[in-house]
Amino acid sequence: FRFTRYALDPSVDTSAVSSSSYIGAVEEAEKNKGLMAFETGAKKTEKRKKVKGGDASDIDSFLGPWAKYQDERDGAKPSEDEQKELDEILAKRQKRGKNEEEAPAEEKTVLHVKDAYDYQGRSYLHVPQDVGVNLRSAEVPDKCYLPKKQLHVWTGHTKGVSAIRLFPVSGHLLLSCSMDCKIKLWEVYNDRRCVRTFIGHSKAVRDVSFNNSGTQFLSAAYDRYLKLWDSETGQCIARFTNKKVPYCVKFNPDEDKQQLFVAGMSDKKIVQWDIRSGEVVQEYDRHLGAVNTITFVDENRRFVSTSDDKSLRVWEWDIPVDFKYIAEPSMHSMPAVTLSPNGDFVFFGGSVCCCCCSYVVSGDADGKLNIWDWKTTKLYHRIKAHDKVCISALWHPHETSKVITCGWDGQIKLWD
Repeated sequence: FRFTRYALDPSVDTSAVSSSSYIGAVEEAEKNKGLMAFETGAKKTEKRKKVKGGDASDIDSFLGPWAKYQDERDGAKPSEDEQKELDEILAKRQKRGKNEEEAPAEEKTVLHVKDAYDYQGRSYLHVPQDVGVNLRSAEVPDKCYLPKKQLHVWTGHTKGVSAIRLFPVSGHLLLSCSMDCKIKLWEVYNDRRCVRTFIGHSKAVRDVSFNNSGTQFLSAAYDRYLKLWDSETGQCIARFTNKKVPYCVKFNPDEDKQQLFVAGMSDKKIVQWDIRSGEVVQEYDRHLGAVNTITFVDENRRFVSTSDDKSLRVWEWDIPVDFKYIAEPSMHSMPAVTLSPNGDFVFFGGSVCCCCCSYVVSGDADGKLNIWDWKTTKLYHRIKAHDKVCISALWHPHETSKVITCGWDGQIKLWD
């Protein structure tokens, strides 16, 4: 609202108004023809009219408050500068889409030992019998001993190691995956050499998992692919993807279900594949965050999953609805889970944990290996194992004084 600096002289006759009839800014009064402030303001624009909406009783044609304005246009042509900017944005999106749709990285393998087979035609998968320990025994040792010193360091990865897995039953070989996009297979006994490197992912490898016999394993990587490998020849047998990042992968441990595996994905789902068809056969979609771990329990009839949503869920195999859900306000996400040797207990941790007899080992962000009594929760021993995060630790199944650790410093270490 704007004020004027003049006013009509109340002492003059209003029927014959002239320039002398005003007091104050007379020139401004003449310019505005004597109009007052409320008379000189801009005229109100007419209200935009909408298209008539029809009869409210006619459901199909009634528009009501959603009707368009009469002068409304359905579209507008962008200016030259706007069109140029729009073209650049679309080109970037198209390029990004092409990158995501890239073909899987080419697979190859490198054998690091002189001969793939010995004089009897046995490969490195053959369980050695000259190491002073019966590696074929299925019995679980009833005693564990605290590791105290470092025995060996496996080096070869150029970036942090993400996960390690021992060869099933015997534990005579060690499989490792790394942020350098490679997977390596190592000897645990004798010369402790790296026997083979598997190359076939274009981004960091997050997890690996042996089948029951150890003849094949699965790898999960940030390039959105899961791959099935032959442990002996190094050949990539199959590839699987649903365009999401797999965080963990596990074969179904039942002998009659070794053709099936599950993977925890970045899109909150657990996806079940059939290796024979290469197709997704089941999806478990109840978590609210990326799935970090999958652990089979109860004679493999069920499995437990943990997620970034700070919950754990228990599932019946092949039934996509969880029957148990555990979450507390004080809980954190649990990226490490392990089953007790007798299968009665499940241990959850913020970092890697592994159980043997009455002890639990866990790694931490400071690179330390912590050894606990799981019954009393007492911390027995602590070792500075790695310069960076200690991301995984495993008890050896036959020599329970030996622990293998790996870290983001790229090293794998054997402790006794």
